[in-house]
Amino acid sequence: MNRTAILASCAELPTGDGDDDALVPALESLGFSVSWAAWDADAAFEDADAVILRATWDYPSRRPEFLAWCESVPSLFNSAAVVRWNTDKSYLVELLDAGLAVVPTTLVSPGDDARFPSSDFVVKPSVGAGSRGAARFAAGEDASAHVATLHAEGHTALIQPYQSSVDTSGELALVYIGGFYSHAFTKSAMLGSEVDSSGLYLSEKLAPASPPADAVALAEDMLDAASALLGILRAELLYARVDVVRGADGKPLLLELELTEPSLGFRQADESAALRFASAVRQQLA
Repeated sequence: MNRTAILASCAELPTGDGDDDALVPALESLGFSVSWAAWDADAAFEDADAVILRATWDYPSRRPEFLAWCESVPSLFNSAAVVRWNTDKSYLVELLDAGLAVVPTTLVSPGDDARFPSSDFVVKPSVGAGSRGAARFAAGEDASAHVATLHAEGHTALIQPYQSSVDTSGELALVYIGGFYSHAFTKSAMLGSEVDSSGLYLSEKLAPASPPADAVALAEDMLDAASALLGILRAELLYARVDVVRGADGKPLLLELELTEPSLGFRQADESAALRFASAVRQQLA
């Protein structure tokens, strides 16, 4: 059976950043006709068997329009309901409230006053991608001006204590496909990095990784908790990336749970990872 799959991108990166290149032959080998299209382009998204969010990285400034488009696509992965929940980082507070090990997170809505941690901290918009709008501040520093800038742009500000382990170990990204662990990679610290030529994200250095058991256990807990909050099965998530850092006590903490359009590190994974992804797409359509 021949099926059609559209990999959704944006006008600035119409075929992604290269990380997903292996997906096209993998999907084709399993009977899909594959094309790329910017999410706001005139493409037949409603007729595709699968529309897979991959590089829709211009959505933060157009989130209402993007969410409306997601709702209009019959076969979107991940689903529009997942996208709505996951594209506002207030989900971190929900996971914290559920008792999960998450980097402490405070939300400051426009009109509210901010209180800053006594240690180094980060301020960023609750809706954003690629670390755009994120800034690091020293202990005792007044970040009110940055919060005011975010508020003026219509954003809720998100404040987190800076995790110093990022400076030495970076972040660990664990990738799940169809609810099952696939592979992992490390990401170097992004704050202070240069913006990519597309203007959509900060450049970062990636490397393959073998995740320790405690990080895997944390990732499993996060996926189970997120699925419960969303009222879905883990298997309904075509892809997920769990970004983990180490806290001051050395224990793993969730930094972000990426369920919308994350880079999945196929260039840092084994050759069969793209085929696992393609097989999971077939499973979603079964």
